Amino acid sequence: MRDRIAVFTVFALNGLAVGSWATRTPALTAQVHASPGVFGLALLAASVGLLAAASVSGRIVERAGARASVAVSTGLAAVSLVLIGFAPVVPLLAGALFVMGVSIGMLDVAMNVAAVAVERRSGRPLMPVFHAGFSFGALAGSLAAGLAAGHGWSPARHLTAAAVVTVVVLVSMIRAVPGIRPRHAAGPVVTAGRRAPVRRPVLWLLAAVALCSAIAEGAAGDWSALLMTAERGVGPGAAALAFAGFQLVMTLVRLAGPWVQRRLGPTRCLVGGAALATAGLLATATIPVAAAGYVGFALAGAGLAASFPLALSLAGDAGKRADGTGGEREIGFVTAIAYTGFLGGPPLIGGIAQAAGYGVAFLFVALVAALILPAAIAARRSRRREEAGQVAGRFRPDRA
Repeated sequence: MRDRIAVFTVFALNGLAVGSWATRTPALTAQVHASPGVFGLALLAASVGLLAAASVSGRIVERAGARASVAVSTGLAAVSLVLIGFAPVVPLLAGALFVMGVSIGMLDVAMNVAAVAVERRSGRPLMPVFHAGFSFGALAGSLAAGLAAGHGWSPARHLTAAAVVTVVVLVSMIRAVPGIRPRHAAGPVVTAGRRAPVRRPVLWLLAAVALCSAIAEGAAGDWSALLMTAERGVGPGAAALAFAGFQLVMTLVRLAGPWVQRRLGPTRCLVGGAALATAGLLATATIPVAAAGYVGFALAGAGLAASFPLALSLAGDAGKRADGTGGEREIGFVTAIAYTGFLGGPPLIGGIAQAAGYGVAFLFVALVAALILPAAIAARRSRRREEAGQVAGRFRPDRA
């Protein structure tokens, strides 16, 4: 039980770090005296760092172990919070955001590897619950940021306090985080686990699931309020409730994820969720009524809740070794591809919105969400073919 609480806490700390700085962007913009366009370029540094770290973190976690990687990356995230808070000019802010992106990218891979280890020990599908921890952390960070801003705290004071809380909590629970490494035990090792992830179709398909989920989630966060204000006639305060409802429903569904997954299995959860998310996004895009927008975003949150967690869980399972370890490179591979959605999704959707309107942009997002369905089915079939090939290879008689 201690390892479950520890991993849940790590996910929450990740969300806390992201929620703490992301909601102080107005104050940060004023602090570095940046125009919206220049500040947007500074924010791009975080995405670049995120993608760069995710692409190599699998091998790092495989060598150093999940616990050490979680400790280093979380500590680095705390340092980057302080750097962001004290940055006086745009170049230094961009550098601090790059460090934040690197730390969060590595932490994402390390904490998901630790989560897969806990799943294997317990025999229960816990990944959606752990990702709910991230949502709770992000919510707590956002609320704390709002209180800090309301009381006139500068970004430096607020983000330093958030960093101190992060380090204190990390030190108190890091020993309970699984420190898994390959034991190289005697006995057969799963052949597929030794193949490069780039050569395994199942991992490309799981990456497609995670990528589509990332694009759809990012669209809800970046563009839901603009859709509601520009095309549904609601005010800024009411428009913010669209994403709040999306996030709340997603968190609640993730908490119920183990119960649902045990009864339906991961593939059915992905397929059903994709259908639900597509229906919600279609309603949001095509029905010109504010109520339909709120309901549609809530349905999308419910449908997308399991997509990203299950894609990573299945990737870890595809890399499992005979000694019960493994999956680090596979999780890193899927995560890196998924993060291209966070990097490329916003400008792509923004371009569609500028050319044809927010409704058409969300029709595109609905199509992206729908692609999760065939990708999930194809991933399951590809995994079965791998398993059949491993069995055939194991029992094939040796030839002279």
